[in-house]
Amino acid sequence: QVQLVESGGGLVQAGGSLRLSCVASGGTFSSYAMGWFRQAPGKEREFVAAISWNGGSTYYADSVKGRCTISRDNAKNTVYLQMISLKPEDTAVYYCAASLTIARAMFVKNYDYWGQGTQVTVSS
Repeated sequence: QVQLVESGGGLVQAGGSLRLSCVASGGTFSSYAMGWFRQAPGKEREFVAAISWNGGSTYYADSVKGRCTISRDNAKNTVYLQMISLKPEDTAVYYCAASLTIARAMFVKNYDYWGQGTQVTVSS
């Protein structure tokens, strides 16, 4: 059983930046592909970014490409999401998730474990 805890969310002005972190425990972190998703009020959870177990492959939603960077530190059991040039439409609860496969990284159902989420609010 893998536990995931996100942090780093907050209130930021448009154009600002944030770095989200997700610390994993209870499993072999380096065995898992990791993803970031977000969910705005009244909307479905959507894919943001994903990274393979060794960081060799990364994937991004078109809406964040060029503004977000996903990375991981397996020694620290941590995955990061660096976000720049934030927009009001980036406002959402951001979740990290773990999966034993990167094969369908953009799909919610691909992931076995989820964190509780961290709120990101971007003001205009």
